[in-house]
Amino acid sequence: FTSHRATRTTNTMSRQSIVTTNGLTEGLVKGEDFKVADMKLAEFGRKEYDLAEVEMPGLMACRAEFAASQPLKGARISGSLHMTIQTGVLIETLVALGAEVRWCSCNIFSTQDHAAAGIVAAKTA
Repeated sequence: FTSHRATRTTNTMSRQSIVTTNGLTEGLVKGEDFKVADMKLAEFGRKEYDLAEVEMPGLMACRAEFAASQPLKGARISGSLHMTIQTGVLIETLVALGAEVRWCSCNIFSTQDHAAAGIVAAKTA
């Protein structure tokens, strides 16, 4: 991490987290790192994922049909796209199909903080 280290340290979702001087929550555990605005939004984010999955039947059908066979096993996918709930459903689908996923938001102004926190809480990407 950068030299503007933590103002406090907490343990969130079994990951070591710090809140930096710029207010972002950062963490690093066993090579998994993340940067989100507020991990307290994770529960709300997970509820939003549940709602979005109902509205995204194509991705959910892919999960149902292909999750057992893991067609993306061994694939390493990285992406940079607006971090929204819908993007999170895509990320979780890729993981459910066996891919190792690494993601970053392409625009800090379009990032839905609850979506980012929900992904971190689920330990998806």
